[in-house]
Amino acid sequence: MGHRWISPTVTYLRATAFSLALAGLFASPARSDEAFQAWLWALRAEAEADGISAETLDQALTGVEPIARIIELDRRQPEFTESFWRYLDQRVTDQRIERGRALLAEQAALFREVERRYGVQPRFLAAFWGLESNYGSAPGDYPVIDALVTLAYDTRRGDFFRTQLLDALRILDQGDIAYDRMKGSWAGAMGHVQFIPSTFAHYAVDEDGDGRRDIWDSLPDALASAANFLSQIGWDHNSTWGREVRLPADFPWELAGLDQRKTLGEWQALGVRRADGRDLPASPRTAALVAPGGHAGPAFLVYQNFRVILNWNRSVTYAVAVGHLADRLAGQGPLTAERPAAERPLSRREVAELQERLLAKGFDPGPPDGIVGGRTRAALRAFQRHADMPADGYPSIEVLHRLRTSEGG
Repeated sequence: MGHRWISPTVTYLRATAFSLALAGLFASPARSDEAFQAWLWALRAEAEADGISAETLDQALTGVEPIARIIELDRRQPEFTESFWRYLDQRVTDQRIERGRALLAEQAALFREVERRYGVQPRFLAAFWGLESNYGSAPGDYPVIDALVTLAYDTRRGDFFRTQLLDALRILDQGDIAYDRMKGSWAGAMGHVQFIPSTFAHYAVDEDGDGRRDIWDSLPDALASAANFLSQIGWDHNSTWGREVRLPADFPWELAGLDQRKTLGEWQALGVRRADGRDLPASPRTAALVAPGGHAGPAFLVYQNFRVILNWNRSVTYAVAVGHLADRLAGQGPLTAERPAAERPLSRREVAELQERLLAKGFDPGPPDGIVGGRTRAALRAFQRHADMPADGYPSIEVLHRLRTSEGG
């Protein structure tokens, strides 16, 4: 899903409670209808006060109901439930690489014109397009209004999705897309490049000049809108996203993370090399080091464009997938890091347990919500240093086992 959000911190119990409450809602239509209709009328009043026409609201909101399946999908986004290698293997496939290269050739004139106007290299636009909708073949078939109503009614991130819902209603009211064609992902992301409504409102463009910003059926509008968004938020046309690197055995893992920027020369002095063992480029460029699979997985030095990608989707794993797919479309080879014999991500319940055990040992990870954020990673690193483990901040089954078996655990 394009320009997607990262789930804000919520407790596991709250998520579970809401899922149970929603199930109860559907099991008791009289009570659910009363509560939901009151919420819907309040939403409609707000939309009318914002100038959205009664005709649009009648068409979009009449008969709308929450969709239980969407809540289920919201609770298990793949960026946070799949291992690094599984995530990458399912998205940077030989078929996707081959198709992307064919489309770059087939649509070369369009890609060149979009690059000229907005300063985003074609291989990156194609990578976003490929990951977001498989080059337009899988844009999602959920009615966007229904999906956003569901998520806005959900108390977990209701304020965020209420804003997205109002923007979606404005898009309909402005005539960019007809109601029955406004389809998208379960989270309300739309079209070839999976824009959420607020991103569409601020960055979508009418590249083909037909008077509508159509990211569903107009490829010029879709690619130009994506490029405009990236350009406006800081894309550097003269740079790439990053590179895979090789680390020394004694690499100080406290230096990993997006908050640690160093010049390539400084990383070179620390023993970091290109993936093939050669020296890093002689450049004053600054980079951060990320290891989305922990110390046993691949490591990457990432540049400013990587941070721009994170504005589209704030998952480091997603951003690596975009960069790697762009590289493969340009003819580069696969990653060189060795794959672990077995790779199993922690479940959300296990992450919550890990957080509880960290807290019990005096390492504060924040609320035990089952979501690994910056505070949890910092607590993990502190424990790993204390336990003489590689301090990569990665929530592995090994570190959970150590927490379970160490003294005082």
